[in-house]
Order: sequence, then structure tokens, then C-alpha cells
Amino acid sequence: MDDLSVTPSVTIPARELKWSASRSGGPGGQNVNKVSSKVDLRFDLEASEALTDVQKSRVRASARNRLDEDGAIQIVVQDTRDQQKNLDLARERLAELIKKALVVPKARKATKPSRGSQRRRLNDKKRVGDKKRDRRPVDE
Repeated sequence: MDDLSVTPSVTIPARELKWSASRSGGPGGQNVNKVSSKVDLRFDLEASEALTDVQKSRVRASARNRLDEDGAIQIVVQDTRDQQKNLDLARERLAELIKKALVVPKARKATKPSRGSQRRRLNDKKRVGDKKRDRRPVDE
């Protein structure tokens, strides 16, 4: 298995990825009982040397539903009847998961509504209030 290139600056060495194959469930006729096409890919996040501590914490927060009790990310793929295709899909999904987690969201800058928008909002409120007031019965 080759190294997994996530971004130009982040590459996960092949030695940090562990995978196993087993029989896939679901329909498939005789093939399903003979071929181990389901792939279980594991990446030990805590022991990884490819990511910094900050990157690990971002990935951990993003992939908390895929973490097992040992702190490894687990990806199971049984989409196709071919073991190699499932392994390639699992590697792609792991790379995409890590790539999305490493994107730092842009900090939101607080803004105030403009004076014109405040004036328009208050004028609209006044117009609606006048309309409702005009619908009321007149007291004599």
C-alpha cells in the first residue's frame, strides 16, 4: 500500500494505515459467501507522526463518530464486490475526512446594520402599526 496524500503538505505514511478484509453482507449470490470484499481501514490518529497536535485535535473533533475506543479512525466500505476498489474508496474517504477537518474556518467579523437599513426597518414597522391601528373600531 502506498502513502496517502491528503494535501500537498500532509501525507500519511502507509505504515500508519492498517486494513483488513472480511465477507460483505447483503445480496450477492454465491459470490458473497466466497469473497472477502468488505474493507475495514484504520488510522491511529493518536500515534500518527504525520499530523501536528493542533491538526489532530481538529480531526478528532470532526471524526468523533468514527473514532473507536483506542482513538483510531475506522472506515468500513463494502460498496463494490471488488476488494481493491473498496480499499481505494476507503483511502479516498479517509483523505477527504482529514482534508475537510484541516480547513480552518474564517473568523466571523461582527458588523452593525447600516443607518439606512435601520431607518427602513423602523419605517416598515411604523407602516404596519398604522395599518393595524386603522383597522380598529373608532371609539366615540
